Amino acid sequence: MRILLLAGTSEARDLAATLVAKGHCVTASLAGVTRAPRDLGCNTRVGGFGGEQGFRDWITQNPVDLVIDATHPFAVNITARSARVCGEMNLPYLQVLREEWSASTGDKWTFIDEPEQSETVIPDNSRVFLATGRQTLERFSCLSSCYLFCRQIDPPNGPFPLSNGEFLVGRPPFSVEDEVALFTKLKIDWLVVKNAGGDMSRSKLDAARQMGMPVLMINRAQRPVGPKVATVGAALEWLDAHY
Repeated sequence: MRILLLAGTSEARDLAATLVAKGHCVTASLAGVTRAPRDLGCNTRVGGFGGEQGFRDWITQNPVDLVIDATHPFAVNITARSARVCGEMNLPYLQVLREEWSASTGDKWTFIDEPEQSETVIPDNSRVFLATGRQTLERFSCLSSCYLFCRQIDPPNGPFPLSNGEFLVGRPPFSVEDEVALFTKLKIDWLVVKNAGGDMSRSKLDAARQMGMPVLMINRAQRPVGPKVATVGAALEWLDAHY
């Protein structure tokens, strides 16, 4: 099959390798957020499609039999666009959406829907670790009395977008011990996380529990209606069952 794989997650990397090994013709698409992404072992394009019409044009010029969306659970614009265009073009579309994290005994989680709601929860003058990515930092401008830290994989292209914060640079994975040491060094009071799920980035939540640190958890937005699976194995089973 000719498969367009919307990538950017560990599930996408595993899917690319398995689909290629099974003989499928896979083109992976990365948004280009990370400057030096890991090799996916298949034909890979980097950068957006140029909006909804650009995505439609690319599929018209590069016909595929199936689109698999294994983007980040918070890549809501990409997913909404992809589902809409695939529906209009009668093109099979499968979402690979990992399970959300759930709180365990000892976790101190508060849930919100939007970053702007953080000001109603986090006290003034707190030191806050934003494990939410650099693209939404401006939405935390409401925490103007706090000091903010945001970690990213690549060195920043410019200064922190808010006057009360700074970037940290680090490439995952990070162990629980690594995270405890970092949070202790920075004297972090609150951890803010998007509920992305997954094992690779769970360590910061385990570290927060170990330290008794409160966590502000941002809920996922509603996803488009359509076939969804939570794991690579389930995606392969879906593919075998339908094709």
